[in-house]
Formats: sequence, C-alpha cells, structure tokens
Amino acid sequence: MSTNLSTTMPATSHAVAPALLDACRARLAKLRAAAAKHNAAAFLVSHPSDVAYLTGFLGGDSYLIVPTDASARPLLISDFRYAEELEAHRPLCDLFMREKTMTQALKSLLPERVKGLTAVQGDHLTYSEFDTLAEAVGRASLVPTSSILLKLRAVKDAIEVENIRRAIDIQQKSLLEVLPTIRPGRTELDVAAQLEAEMKRRGSVNPGFPSIVAAQANGSLPHYSPGPVEVKAHMPLLIDWGAQFNGYRSDMTRTFTLARWPEQIREIYPIVLEAYQKSAAALAPGKSGAEIDAVARDVITKAGFGDKFGHGLGHGIGLAIHEEPRLSHRGDASILEPGNVVTVEPGIYLPGVGGVRLEDDYLITPTGAERLNSLPMDIQWATLG
Repeated sequence: MSTNLSTTMPATSHAVAPALLDACRARLAKLRAAAAKHNAAAFLVSHPSDVAYLTGFLGGDSYLIVPTDASARPLLISDFRYAEELEAHRPLCDLFMREKTMTQALKSLLPERVKGLTAVQGDHLTYSEFDTLAEAVGRASLVPTSSILLKLRAVKDAIEVENIRRAIDIQQKSLLEVLPTIRPGRTELDVAAQLEAEMKRRGSVNPGFPSIVAAQANGSLPHYSPGPVEVKAHMPLLIDWGAQFNGYRSDMTRTFTLARWPEQIREIYPIVLEAYQKSAAALAPGKSGAEIDAVARDVITKAGFGDKFGHGLGHGIGLAIHEEPRLSHRGDASILEPGNVVTVEPGIYLPGVGGVRLEDDYLITPTGAERLNSLPMDIQWATLG
C-alpha cells in the first residue's frame, strides 16, 4: 500500500448522512456493472460532478478509482485542501491525499490498485490529459468510454429528487421576496444581485447558474447576461434563475411586465403558455425528447412564430444545469424514463421587442410527470405594479 494513503486522521464534524452513503453505494454498484461490460477492472472517474454523484463530495479537484470487484473499496484521490472534509467519506472509500500532480499520483496508484484494464471518461478528459495519463501508465491499460455516467445520472434517486425540490423551494421563495421591490429605474444587475442574495440567505451557496434578468428588448436574447439596463414601465422583464441545494440545481423562467403589457408581448404570451401546457401534459415515460419538443413547437409554428423558437424545449437537471435527457428537435434520441427530471421551457423571441419564455421542472413518474414548481404562470399574476 502507498504510504500516503490516509488511515489515521480523526473523524470531523462534516458527517455524511447514512441515507446518502447508502445511495452512493447503490450508484457505485451501477457504475461497476457498466464498467464490467467494457472488460475493465476499474473505472477512473475524473469529472467533478460524477465524483460528487458517486461519493457526495462536492469539493472538486479529485478523482475516484472504482474497482469493478465489489469487495474492493473505491479510492478517492484529492489533496490537503480537502483532507479534513473528506474524512466523513471514509465509510464509503479509501482516501489518498496527493502531494504531486494528479498524473503522478495515478502513475503509482493505478498499477497498485488495478490489476487489469482501467476505463476512463473519454467524454471528459481532453486529448492532452488522456495522452499524458496514457504516457504515465501505458496506453494499453486504458479503455476510453463515453456517456456511462451521463446515463446513470439521468435517472435520479429519491435523495437527488429531494435536493432538487429543496432548490426549487429556495428559488421560488426568493423570487417572491424580490418581485414587490421591482420598480422602474432598477437595473437588471441590481435585480439579479438581490435575487441571488435572497437565494444565498435561504441556503443556496451559489445560484444554479448565472441569473438572467433581461429588461425591455433584451428578453429576445435567450442566454442574455444582465447589465446596467433599467427596468421600465410597460416593457417586458424576463427572469430565468435557479438555486442549488447540496449541489443539485433548479431552473425556472417567468416573464413579467410593469403595468401595461406591450401589444406584441401580450400577443405571444398565451401562445407560449399553451405550448408549455400541452408539452408538459405530454410528458410520460417511453416518449422521446423529440416527440415532446414537437408538441410545443407545433403550437408555436401554427401561430406563425416557428422561426422565433430556435432552441430545444428542455433538458435534464441535477448536479449540472444541463444534463440528460434532452427535449430537442435536433435529432436527440433521448427516451424519457421514471426518475428523469427535465425542464419544459418554450419561448418566442422578437428581436428589438423582447421575448417570452416560461419554464418549470418536471419529474418523470411511472405514469406521467409531476410538476415540481408551484409559482403561477397566468398573465394576470405576471403583471407587476
């Protein structure tokens, strides 16, 4: 055994809940089964979100070696910055605090811990990273794989769903705190800052993603970054925001106006709402992401705005804000199954005028889908002031 393998450090107060440890053990078992299909003796997990999924450790900058033999313990490779925090994960895996580079650590640890082929995340490692690792441990000992953990993470267990529910609760309460304070003259950045501060106060260490607050015509830019533009009366205001809880994300969008709605925005609002309602009602296991996307796209196209809805209808959420499966018209082959958590977010974008996007998160169930959000969407509720 390597002398740097941590075995004697005292336990810390950062305890990992027994239920999470049990969930991680079940996730590790699924990964072992998938790796075994590649005739691998172990799987090297390099993506931070995948390490978090398998261990509950959110610190990042760490790799995980998972032997396919269930009697052999996984090895989490990290460094001094996380040594104390990681002690709580000892019931799940061995720990190694590296003192040199990750590649140098793997050069000694892989031959020591793995007797056979090692599957690696070919969809995460850059060519340079893979080449450097191959040079260190021997190219013939590595088996590149793709999408294994993406597919596993697409189906959420009960703990993951509860974390997403908690993130949604944080983001909804935060928006409700902010809405009464929105007045003409406030800037997009000011509103975004208040919204993110409210989420932090409620337990979201970071927003789920950079908040989009798009005033006036900026709402026609689907992934707009807020700036010094002021909110104005009788002009649209699109807010796309999310929270995090235990690393899991939420994602919602609502479109508002202060007082009177601009005529073109009022025209497209009910079209987007209908597209949302019909596509959400169509969610069910066994249906393809393309099929659900087509429901919303058909509503918008028949209304004459098909060319103003260019992005996919939705995406999975979890430890990342964009995960599998995808609800898209771009040839995606995703098939929905129970445990998927997806967004439904149709939109119409009018350059120089603004846009309307409405978005909620849904859990796919054995018989259909459950809406996880509770904020209204009707145009009366969305009229501020």
